[in-house]
Amino acid sequence: MKPIPVTEKFSVAGQLLPGDFSELKRLGFRTVINNRPDGEDAAQPGTEAEAAAAKAAGLSYVHIPVTSTSMTKDDVRRFAEAIVASDGPVIAHCRSGARAFYMWILAGDADVAGFSNDKLIATATQIGIKLEAARTWLAANRPVRREQAKPQVKGFYEARTGSIQYVVSDPATQKCAVIDPVLDYDEKSGATKTEQADAILAYIASEGLKLEWILDTHPHADHFSAAEYLKDKTGAPTATGVHVVDVQALWKDIYNWPDFPADGRQWDRLFNDGDTFKVGSIDARVMFSPGHTCASVSYVVSDAAFVHDTLFMPDSGTARADFPGGSAKILWKSIQDILALPDATRVFTGHDYQPGGREPLWESTVGEQKRSNPHVAGQTEASFIALREARDATLPMPKLILSALQVNIDGGRLPAPESNGRRYLKIPLNALPAAAW
Repeated sequence: MKPIPVTEKFSVAGQLLPGDFSELKRLGFRTVINNRPDGEDAAQPGTEAEAAAAKAAGLSYVHIPVTSTSMTKDDVRRFAEAIVASDGPVIAHCRSGARAFYMWILAGDADVAGFSNDKLIATATQIGIKLEAARTWLAANRPVRREQAKPQVKGFYEARTGSIQYVVSDPATQKCAVIDPVLDYDEKSGATKTEQADAILAYIASEGLKLEWILDTHPHADHFSAAEYLKDKTGAPTATGVHVVDVQALWKDIYNWPDFPADGRQWDRLFNDGDTFKVGSIDARVMFSPGHTCASVSYVVSDAAFVHDTLFMPDSGTARADFPGGSAKILWKSIQDILALPDATRVFTGHDYQPGGREPLWESTVGEQKRSNPHVAGQTEASFIALREARDATLPMPKLILSALQVNIDGGRLPAPESNGRRYLKIPLNALPAAAW
């Protein structure tokens, strides 16, 4: 028994024997998929013996018998579901590993999409599939990959806080997502308005779009989120990264809210790193990108990466990392993950402060960031951390941080009205004692 890794989560093997299952458990596998029909030859143990061995070893076991000429859509669906359902690495086997490998290709998950035909053929030869046989099978069976559509992106600049809100849409289906919408707030008068969010709704209506998602990249410290307002208006689901619960736990103590539900229930979906979703027909995925906050995520929608406050425009550097839960070291790692995207990837930032008085800008590319951003080009991890921490020590806290966080950790909900019908913000004194004045 020799597992042949295909991806971090999926491996294939030839025929397994009952004695192999305990070793598979030791190697970290959690699920075994058997793609051999019983009775193919006298030497195979059979499903009953394999299932018993898997149970004894504490492994999940799935039997999806197929032949090289009979792999039905239902077989492929069950195979894909077994991989998704597994809480850890999966190994699939048949007589040689070939059928298991082909089933994985047909299942067509996000990992398969990242394999060129040449890479699939190279993996096939490691399994023992003859080169020409692999080429012939791929030509006949791998779905033709159409060019991934590029989304249309509309940015809305909010001058009070220098924030950029986005509508990202699929031209083919007219479906869209809103990213980081702003609820207007005037700290001098305590007044709130919905002008920014209403402008977004007007754009969606004028373009004939249908809103599928309302996405927060993190709980913002400098503006109120309009996510709940947009959900009330449209019924579209809200989502953010799962580590928002860590920010909630931290700030519920700062606000002395012992009964605040710090479990993320304020959003309809909490994304994990690597989760995928759709904007219309366009593939999108979630990248954890903490450092600015411990909950920050980026959304990569085809060739467009929405990186919130991790990277600013190339003439503006990077985001601060001194908020509670922030880290310059972790921010550097997140920046490297973003810069590992293809150079042509469009980068949409969450803020622009118009250095030198120029007009607001919010779109660059990964290649431009690598070449021109002074916090990236020529920097090492150590030099970046030193630069970022020195800069952060001079920065006053955002003027709305104590106002905004109590709204934003609650998914954009304003405080409930009190007995007189008014809503009140709660401002803790001396909660951030190390902040620069």
